[in-house]
Amino acid sequence: MKAMLDLVARHKAGKAAGITSVCSAHPLVVEATFAHALKVGADITLIEATCNQVNQDGGYTGMQPADFVAFVYAIADRVGLSRDRIVLGGDHLGPNPWTHLSADEAMLKAEVLIEAYVAAGFRKIHADCSMSCADDLVPLPEDTIARRAARLIAIAETTHQRVGGEAPVYVIGTEVPVPGGAHEDLPELEVTTPEAALVTINAHKAIFAELGLNQAWPRVIATVVQPGVEFDHHKVIDYNRAKAVKLSHALDNLDTLVFEAHSTDYQTPKALKQLVEDHFAVLKVGPGVTFALREALWALDAIEREWIAPALQSGFRDVVVERMKAEPKNWIKYYHATGADLQFDLQYSLSDRIRYYWPDGQITAAQEVMFKNLTRGAPPLALVSQYLPDAYAIIREGGLKLTPENLVIAHIGATLDAYYAACTPETVSALELIYA
Repeated sequence: MKAMLDLVARHKAGKAAGITSVCSAHPLVVEATFAHALKVGADITLIEATCNQVNQDGGYTGMQPADFVAFVYAIADRVGLSRDRIVLGGDHLGPNPWTHLSADEAMLKAEVLIEAYVAAGFRKIHADCSMSCADDLVPLPEDTIARRAARLIAIAETTHQRVGGEAPVYVIGTEVPVPGGAHEDLPELEVTTPEAALVTINAHKAIFAELGLNQAWPRVIATVVQPGVEFDHHKVIDYNRAKAVKLSHALDNLDTLVFEAHSTDYQTPKALKQLVEDHFAVLKVGPGVTFALREALWALDAIEREWIAPALQSGFRDVVVERMKAEPKNWIKYYHATGADLQFDLQYSLSDRIRYYWPDGQITAAQEVMFKNLTRGAPPLALVSQYLPDAYAIIREGGLKLTPENLVIAHIGATLDAYYAACTPETVSALELIYA
């Protein structure tokens, strides 16, 4: 994928260039990402799906890889963003959805997964085989992880040769908790050591050579490490540059590799910029943008309560919480509080388990009523400013129509501003000025 190779080349040439990887399957988040790309004039926009979100069995979104591609491109076409400015990535692709099976069975499923992603048009592939299957050692030896990842990349290469198009680029390694943030309260994190990062890289490179994948190695553009950033339900561990300085220089002698930083959600604008400057050139964000989505939807609910007659109100927020309580499977393993504390976590936890509930039929129906109410009876600007001040400013400055959709998109865009500023040398976000 030339666009990603060029980005890495610019970064390795000394420019603090990076890219934001938005990992979400919510249509408003994807639309906000594309609208933001058009606003700032981004050359490429990276949208990723995880193996849990999208797989051959449907994942928790109900989408297979080809479905996700069609979904993303339909939004891009509607917004007016050219498809050739979009990079589609697959994150944590491997046996993770099937670890209850034996390693042999799970890896066969992972092979089908990789083939489906590449055949559908995904061209940034993170091969992650770090998780133990039912009959595996815990933890897995480094050699086993690397061999399984190389096995999947071989499938990706064969699939690309069959379907054509640009050759995929690859990401290796994993130094993060489960996707979506940590389950429990976090102690301070240990930063990956330079030695550990290089062991991972060298193990993969040796096995690539052994398996005849030398042609793919120059397209391994990043390795995943832990720079010391994470979040749990209630707090964020911020990037500490001083603790990561040795790791940040570990790739100085490797011309084609940068770091990919997962769980950068909720980092300050200053921290995001420092991450990119310190060679964590791919910034992954998921719950951070869906949390912004929830903020905007809650604000619209508050506006509706003040502006729309009670008999006509959607009760959107109450419907969401009621549905989460009625169907607890997506949060019951993560939230252990009771009473008011549970009520708080259901709505405001930084791990944002609420994101799994947006497709629920009762919730989408309530959202539709709320949006129709606020479209037929557009709220006064004073109310918008009260509950969505950042979106209010963007709407006013951009001359956009005052609609619920535009308010949500603008609010998410304010979060993306900090990421764009971090990834683009000489760009300063409004939030960064506040935090300076």
